[in-house]
This record gives sequence, C-alpha cells and structure tokens, in this order.
Amino acid sequence: MFAESEDDEQIIERVAALDIGKAEVVCCVRLPAPAGGKRRVQEVTTHSTMVGALSELAERLVDLRIERVVMEATSDYWKPVFYLLEAHGLDPWLVNARDVKHLPGRPKTDVLDAVWLCKLAERQMLRPSFVPPTPIRRLRDLTRYRADLVGVRNSEKNRVEKLLEDACIKLSVVASDIFGVSGRQMLAALIAGERDPKRLADMARTRMRAKIPQLEEAFAGLKTGTFGEHHRFLLTRMLARIDATDTDIAAVETQIEEHLAPFADAAARLDQIPGIGPVAAAVIIAEIGTDMTHFPTPGHLCSWARFAPGIKASAGKTKGNGSTGKGNRYLASVLGEAAAGAARTDTFLGARYRRIARRGGKKKAVVAVGRSLLVIIWHLLHDPEATFTDLGPDHYDRRVSTTAKKRSHIRGLEALGYHVTLQPTA
Repeated sequence: MFAESEDDEQIIERVAALDIGKAEVVCCVRLPAPAGGKRRVQEVTTHSTMVGALSELAERLVDLRIERVVMEATSDYWKPVFYLLEAHGLDPWLVNARDVKHLPGRPKTDVLDAVWLCKLAERQMLRPSFVPPTPIRRLRDLTRYRADLVGVRNSEKNRVEKLLEDACIKLSVVASDIFGVSGRQMLAALIAGERDPKRLADMARTRMRAKIPQLEEAFAGLKTGTFGEHHRFLLTRMLARIDATDTDIAAVETQIEEHLAPFADAAARLDQIPGIGPVAAAVIIAEIGTDMTHFPTPGHLCSWARFAPGIKASAGKTKGNGSTGKGNRYLASVLGEAAAGAARTDTFLGARYRRIARRGGKKKAVVAVGRSLLVIIWHLLHDPEATFTDLGPDHYDRRVSTTAKKRSHIRGLEALGYHVTLQPTA
C-alpha cells in the first residue's frame, strides 16, 4: 500500500553555504543557470571573519537574492557570522555537523566542505538547529555563566577540604558543611593563628554545639604542628576566591532576574511543577525559550533534549542499548536535579520515579521523570492559559485494571504454594 510523502525535492534556486573558521570564512554560492544554459552557476570566495568583511559578505548575499544561507556549527565561531547575517535581513540556518559529514574517500578542504554543504542545502537535505532569539540568548549567557561559577566555587571548596585533610584536620567528617557559619568562623580562626582544639571547637553554634567533643578530636592534629604557614597561605587564598565567586554569583543572579522579567509569567507557571524552583525555571526558559513553535510536539522537544531513547534496527532486530545520547548539558543537569527533587515528593512524579526505580534503577527513573517534566513544560509553554495540575501519587493505582491486579496477586500466592479462592465482600 502506497502512502503520500511530504518531502519537497524542489531545488532551492539561490543558496549559499559557509565553512567557518576562526580567521576565515569560505562561502559557496549556487545560482540558477543563465538563459540557455543547463549548468548552475557556482562561486566560491574566501572572506575574513572581521566585522567589516562579514558585513560586505552579507550585503553581497542580499544583492544576489539568496533564499537560504546555511553554516555548520563550529565551536563558537558561527555566532558573529550568524548574528551579522541575521541583522542584514537574511534567514541563516545553523546545521548540525553530524548531518553534513563528508563522504568517505573524498578529499577534505574548506572549499570542498563549503561546496558539499551548499549542494546538500540546495536539495533540502538539511534541517536547522534551534537558535533562540536575542532576549533568550542573553538570558542563556547569564544562566550558563552562573552554572559555571557554581562549578568553580564547588571546585575551590573541594580544594579546601583536601588541604585540611593534608593538615590532618578532619573537620569535614564531623560537620556536614564546613562552609557554614560555624565552619567559616573556625577556618578564619585557623588563619588568624588559633591552634587550640578546644577553643576552635567552642566556636560551634546552634545544633553543632552538640558535636563539640567530636570537633575537638577533628582538630587534634593541630597539636602535632601539621597546619603550618604553607597551609595558612593556601587556605587564605582559597577562602578569598570562594568569597569573590559568591559575590560574582550574586551579581549574575541580579542580572538574571532583570532579563527574566519579560518571561515572569512563564517562569511562575514552571515553578508550579514539583522539583522545579525559580532557578531551575530560569535555566529551562534560557535553554528552550518560550516559543514552542520550534518544537511541534512534546516528542520533538524530548528528542532535541536527548530525553528520548535512540532506535537502531536492522534485519528486523533492534540493536544497541537505546541510549539517549548527549544533548544540552545545562538542560540535562537542571532536569536531573528537578527529577531528584520530585522523587522526594508525594506527587505523581514522585510515584513515577519510585515505580520505575524499583524495576530499572535510579538512573533510568531520573531520565524517565526528566522526560515527563519536559512534556509538562512543553504544554505549559505552548498554551499560556494552561496551569499545572498534579495527577496525584495514586494515579497508577486508580488506572490499573482490577482484573490484571487480581490475577497478579493470585499468581503470586499460587507460586508460594497456596490455593486461592476469591469471595467478594458483602
């Protein structure tokens, strides 16, 4: 039985492709054949990546009435080219490098890559990558920088803990957070020259005062002189860097709030989802935007984010492990944290996590709940009037077939050697 195909094999008449490097851009332009000719016109030129040269290239493409400009995602070098073409009224396409791999056995140069990319584009064999609009891009820069700063801070905190271990100070064994109020006061006293374990332990506050005997043991290494001038110097620098990073994170968060203001309504609706707070909502909006026309269905969004299993089948057999592959690491990170947070709640998402974790393990449960979160997010952003409604932790129990559940219990009891007779209650 034949089915209709929606593929449009019409060749794009005026197309351009760019092979982008750090210092140079190779541009291939393909135009219709001149009157009476059969072969299409092709032009390959090389340009500098400086703004002036890129502006001249953009004006040239506008004069040629180019219908489509494609470029390969190469590090961050595509960004200035993309933005300048966009500013000149062109509609550039950024394509995934995996979609434009050169055929094996053929020579590879920048010129040949540009020609190959142009030929693929004119036959409509490429699909564009998602590039968010300018307001979302600015918000994304801030949220990603904040995530990177948090990583820097965590790395520095790990260095502090290693330094204390080197000095035979076991503070991290007793205190769950050595950078809390009590911990910071003790570290400051160490830098100031205090070496008496009892005085250091007595600086504990609130609930940590119950651990004063253990704290004295943790600082007992000071009596042997293991914490010297070398450690004091390094600890001073490390704590100063942590404090400076805290200041930077606070400044970035202020900027995030300002750039998130136009999307406050969307962020508030995402905040209703279990496991997602204000910070996570800002990251999600920065990574996927608020315009869901880029993702026609929730499945498209999950596939783009690599929260959908891969399919590899040949000769009627499914191959591979169905792994999701690598997607947007910033989005994956925040969805993983949100899934872990939702797992601790008495909600549908929490019940879903626990149900899957029992059968397939925690990692599969995190990915599954992350996909559920993406589906919910798509619906909330697709329809501004939509609101989040929890299905409840008993959703699966309410939907399960009573016949199937009864059969399962009977089989379980029979496997244990019982003869089961059912009698309905009055």
